[in-house]
Amino acid sequence: MHIQTLQTLADPTRFRIVEVLRAGERSVQEIVDTVDIDQSGVSRHLKILQKAGFARVRPDGQKRFYSLCPEPFIDLETWVKRYRLLWEGRLDKFGEALALKHNIRNAVARSRRTSKGEGR
Repeated sequence: MHIQTLQTLADPTRFRIVEVLRAGERSVQEIVDTVDIDQSGVSRHLKILQKAGFARVRPDGQKRFYSLCPEPFIDLETWVKRYRLLWEGRLDKFGEALALKHNIRNAVARSRRTSKGEGR
């Protein structure tokens, strides 16, 4: 994954546009209405999303319709998956340590109750 992928999505307006396009193909006007910025701003962000490979355009007469391209999201998922495996391994070990601590604490508590005659 390239740093450009993260930089592209880091911009709040582009991120909102991507969220709008998640629902499917949209005209420029539909995007403008949803993200509440002017058409020139939306067009500029759409151009950046296209250049980064996140969006594609389909001309239809005078209108332009935009949709998402799956490839950069697949790359992003692959990148995140590598780190998820690292996190999950660490979290599994942490969970095992907590369970062991819990079991020891319960055993000590049972032992105390038994020695005081409470367990009978």
